[in-house]
Amino acid sequence: MSHFPHATEFPEPAPVPPGRWPELQTALAAVNRDLRATLPEQEPLILVAVPAWESAATGDRVPEHVYVAMADGSWQGNSLNEYDPEDGGRDWPAEPATVLGMVADAAQETVMELLWQAWPTCWVHKSGVHVRTPGTGPDGESGEEPPPGRAGEAAGQPVWWCRGGRAGECHDLAAVGELAEALPGRQRRDFRRGERETRR
Repeated sequence: MSHFPHATEFPEPAPVPPGRWPELQTALAAVNRDLRATLPEQEPLILVAVPAWESAATGDRVPEHVYVAMADGSWQGNSLNEYDPEDGGRDWPAEPATVLGMVADAAQETVMELLWQAWPTCWVHKSGVHVRTPGTGPDGESGEEPPPGRAGEAAGQPVWWCRGGRAGECHDLAAVGELAEALPGRQRRDFRRGERETRR
């Protein structure tokens, strides 16, 4: 299910082949670890691309758009690649942490909208979490740096952030890609066992 306003004008989307967008594929692999840890029945997310096309309405050439999609190719939300319509140039962030945050945001929107459920959720506060910079406060501003050993400590890696309960006890739940490590004990052990069996 694509969400273009006039779908007949656009070329057919297709899965992105391996190596086409390596920085996006690396980030999506991390997000898929989180999906596998929390929704093990779901197939991995994929990248789909709508090839470049010429708009019938404006005559402008529109560059390829890349989306995070469910395994069947359906997606919800905006494309990952920003571009300047004047020259068709892509504006990719250079930092892997920024790319990871973008992909996690896009993946979350697709999963939540198409499965009709919050994802991921904080198992402590039973509420949905959001992608943020580590150590972010409830107002979205950066607070204190997380203590050593806390989620997202390394190189500003984005975290899944929980607003907390009614008392507002917000916290970093886990670094994106590392939700399995924050699972409650038995779930974490079951996940690790499943991962070991998969590798055999």
